[in-house]
Amino acid sequence: MSISPVKRLILETMWALEKPTRATEVAKKAGLGFPSVMMHIIGLSRMGYVASPEKGYYAITEKGKGILGFPEIDRETANRILAYLPMEKAFHFYVDVGKPLNIHAASLQDFCDKIMKVDLNSVEFHVNRGDFEAWFMGLGDMELARKIMLVKEQKMPLEELRKKLYEIVKNRCEELAKIRKQ
Repeated sequence: MSISPVKRLILETMWALEKPTRATEVAKKAGLGFPSVMMHIIGLSRMGYVASPEKGYYAITEKGKGILGFPEIDRETANRILAYLPMEKAFHFYVDVGKPLNIHAASLQDFCDKIMKVDLNSVEFHVNRGDFEAWFMGLGDMELARKIMLVKEQKMPLEELRKKLYEIVKNRCEELAKIRKQ
């Protein structure tokens, strides 16, 4: 089943916001008019792609993420994404080609811990090359890789970028940990 480009944009906007949001904010972020967005949210709710966890707030559902092409994350997948990796599969930080920092992240949580401490030149180097997205894809987390790609497109100052990367990865670790406990 497919959805219209406008419905897809609304779902992608809700997904990127990562939290239940008012329709007015969705409209603003998506660059659409409020009446149109509200009409589409009602339709998306009927299809099961959007839920309202609290009056006036809307969030994308797992089914909604599925229509965007994100696979559902079950307990086993969450375990695999959060697992410790052997050295050859760990993320190795560099400041340039052939210039390793001799710092590596052996898990997603380890990456989260180290991203705030690593040299900003390393963050810039890896963001520009798409290395973070590639590593997250290798872990099996397409959703996290896509979020990092969207952040990269925002062209923010390096320190702000580092903090945003940390926040996104930290939130994802917490989300996966909850799934793992279920």
